[in-house]
Amino acid sequence: MVQVRPAAGGDRGTMSSRQVFASRLKNRPLLDREGLTIGRIRDVVILPSSGNDPPRALGLVVMLQRRRIFVNLGQIAEISVDGAHLRGGPVDLDRFTRRTGEIMATELVGRSTAGGTVTDVAIVPVEHRRVGWEVAALAVTHGRGLRNRTSEIVPWDRYPELFQAGPLGEQLASLRGLRPADLATAFGSLPPARRSQVAAALDDEQLADLLEELPEQEQITLLAGLDLERSAGVVEEMQPDDAADLLAEMPPEQRERLLRALESGQAADLRRLLRYDKTTAGGLMTSQPLIVAPDIPVAEVLARIRDPDMPVTWAVQAYVCEPPMVTPTGRYLGHVGFQRLLRRPPAMEVGECVEASVFVRPELPERELAARLAAYNLVSVAVCDEDGRLLGAVTVDDVLDHILPAGWRVTGGGNGAVSPTPAQ
Repeated sequence: MVQVRPAAGGDRGTMSSRQVFASRLKNRPLLDREGLTIGRIRDVVILPSSGNDPPRALGLVVMLQRRRIFVNLGQIAEISVDGAHLRGGPVDLDRFTRRTGEIMATELVGRSTAGGTVTDVAIVPVEHRRVGWEVAALAVTHGRGLRNRTSEIVPWDRYPELFQAGPLGEQLASLRGLRPADLATAFGSLPPARRSQVAAALDDEQLADLLEELPEQEQITLLAGLDLERSAGVVEEMQPDDAADLLAEMPPEQRERLLRALESGQAADLRRLLRYDKTTAGGLMTSQPLIVAPDIPVAEVLARIRDPDMPVTWAVQAYVCEPPMVTPTGRYLGHVGFQRLLRRPPAMEVGECVEASVFVRPELPERELAARLAAYNLVSVAVCDEDGRLLGAVTVDDVLDHILPAGWRVTGGGNGAVSPTPAQ
């Protein structure tokens, strides 16, 4: 009989109620918000961490109609005996491609250690991060034969050698833990050959975050080293205003080729943004702020703000508009900050909470825009056309990016004045 006993050293080795073992996930369903099965879980993708930090569990490999896809664990609301439940939102259906440095949980099973053979890997949600999972423990079997075999649950760092991924993998692990601005600073210090390796190993979302923090000419150079399909995937992950700025700097032939490779809706959105001078409110705005109808309850708006995929600068306030709810919208009614929403009854309609209908025109120059934001103590402002329809919104960080002198990231943003800390 197989005996299971806790590892020596106290509670660290015991299986907590929140630990999830990879073997128990395998072949369980991935469920949508309605409880319907989307696919079957096949594996867990692990990224070694630098230093003494636990390895990160990045996501799940899911089999969907003979296609293996990747589902970020940040999209998982709950893991239960029924399977993994999605929070909602779109799921990337592109085929799963393993990147440099990543380790599969199934590859660890059967590995020999000084203490025995690995039979399972446990992951656990990270309390100090808004969204995140990490490797917590390993199940290790000792002895031979059914009578003499015993198993124990040990902390992952009992056998750290299992999670070593080589120099490039370790460097990627340390870079992936940085905030985008710090990642851009570290990326700029790498030799050209290593930059190409790092860019190829980052996923589309991480590479998009990096691009948004780089000077536009460096963005163009980096994208030129990728194939067209990968370039389009990265641009689709960028904020619309940053993507439009990048496209505006490209040679016309390269820009048109990339626009044709994008999804039709996103391409049309970017073409509209490209009509504006990049030094005006229209050129600085994002076309996808948080837009809500006046008759939805406060609780629903707050739920959208809590979405971990919602950029922080967009979540500060919601823009209340009449239908249609995509830009250019129906009549713009005004904005409401999330702090005001927190003070209102959950069932109250958001239209009753509108604070003001301050807006600017898309042709307003960036310096006048900056003055308007300062005068009204705004962190963002609506951009409307002559018919009062919302075209987008400009956040204060977008304005700062344009009015600060060239090279500010090196002279002020990446010189150690603010200590880089891992993104949480």
